[in-house]
Parts: sequence; C-alpha cells; structure tokens
Amino acid sequence: MLRLGFVARDGDRAPGHEAGQATVELALVMPLVAGLLLAIIQAGVLARDQLLVTHAAREAVRAAAVDDDPAAARRAAEQAGPLAADRLDTEVAERGEVGGRVRVVVRYRAPTRVPLVGTLVDDVVLDAAATMRVER
Repeated sequence: MLRLGFVARDGDRAPGHEAGQATVELALVMPLVAGLLLAIIQAGVLARDQLLVTHAAREAVRAAAVDDDPAAARRAAEQAGPLAADRLDTEVAERGEVGGRVRVVVRYRAPTRVPLVGTLVDDVVLDAAATMRVER
C-alpha cells in the first residue's frame, strides 16, 4: 500500500492523535496572556497612585490656604494617604494675600513594581495641582 505525504484515510489515524495540540497552543499563548495581565495590573496601580496624588494636592492646598508656612503643605500631602514621603515633592507655587489664591503642585515618582512589567518601564512621574482661596 502506497501512502503519499499528508494524505490519510479516516481509518488510518489513531484516536486522540491531536490531543497534544491544545497543550502546545496554550504553552505558546500563555506568556502573552500573562504579560498582558501584568500590564493591566500595572496600569491599575498607576491609576490608583494618580488618584492619591490628586487627593494629596487637595489636602496640601487646604493646608496652604490656612497656614503661610510652606512646610504645612508638605506635611499635609505626606499625611494624605499611603504615598511614600521620599518620592513626594510639594511646591507652593503661588500664595497671595488673604482673599487671593494659593496654588500647590504635588509630584510623585510612582514605582513600577509589578513583576516583569516594572523592569521594562521606568518610574512614572505623576503630578497634580490644586488652587484655593487664602483664608488666613
């Protein structure tokens, strides 16, 4: 009986001949799925950090509106949430007289610490600014 190349009859194959194909396909696709999942998690962590920086800016400008000491704004930003104080920078940009405006800019160097993705991306600098009327 002569068989040529890939031509086969229905009765020539053993049952379960393609059973390992799904395993091989899963092994090829799984690293891509895992990398995508880790990238999504890292984006979520950065979004959370941006919200925390915005909150810190609001707290800092509130402190700057009632206290003319620039250190008060920094303390308020540090105490606003779980941001690392050594990665946080607070700047009182403008402070007018009572009834005027005060503006505070908060910058935070957010670490990219998710495995694999964090090593590919440097730390991201997040910033937020807030303005409020000076009360005292």
